[in-house]
Amino acid sequence: MNLTYNCKNNRPENLKEDKMSIADNLIQIQSQLKEEVELVAVSKTKPSAAIQEAYDAGQRIFGENRPQEMQAKAAELPKDIQWHMIGHLQSNKVKYIAAFVSLIHSVDKLSLLHEINKRATQHNRVIPVLLQVYIAQEESKFGMDEAEINEMLTSEEFRALQNVQVVGLMGMATNTDNKSTVQKEFASLKQLFNVLKTTHFKNHSSFKEISMGMSGDFLIAIKEGSTLVRVGSAIFGGRN
Repeated sequence: MNLTYNCKNNRPENLKEDKMSIADNLIQIQSQLKEEVELVAVSKTKPSAAIQEAYDAGQRIFGENRPQEMQAKAAELPKDIQWHMIGHLQSNKVKYIAAFVSLIHSVDKLSLLHEINKRATQHNRVIPVLLQVYIAQEESKFGMDEAEINEMLTSEEFRALQNVQVVGLMGMATNTDNKSTVQKEFASLKQLFNVLKTTHFKNHSSFKEISMGMSGDFLIAIKEGSTLVRVGSAIFGGRN
């Protein structure tokens, strides 16, 4: 069965009935990505065997939302996997992933950046991060607004951080079937990215990532400029 998308909300249809393998699903997703877009396979709650299956099919970037779960999986899976922290991150949990995490998507406050910098220094490395921007119409979502980001980026505290590198922005759209709402929210994130690129990051070629789009809306996100899409259920099926 081919993975088809509902024209109303871009969500994969018949996931429960779909008999395609993880490898087949990856091929379907990859065929819809632009060359400059990378796929983050959201493996949270999934067993290591499922991640290994995706790895064997060529996938190398995986996203987790629980630091201790990521740490455990990293210990038993291939070492060339790039682990992305995509969920809300508490400062006291940074220590579990600081030694190996490839990218943290969900930095939503300066105090968290301080802790990431501290742990990165202990491991003699620089950790790339994305600033999470609040773009949704839902109070349950995390993130900073433009004013908070500007205040942080112009602060002496931020400039003193030597072991973190801000490489872009991340945002989560409203959980809705209204494609127009989602499109506008993604467009607002791209607009803010462009503003920050010309102000705070004008001479920083590393500031290039926009993480937006999940299984239900990644096609819209790509059209609006996403460089990283976080896709889980369309690859692995529903949550365990």
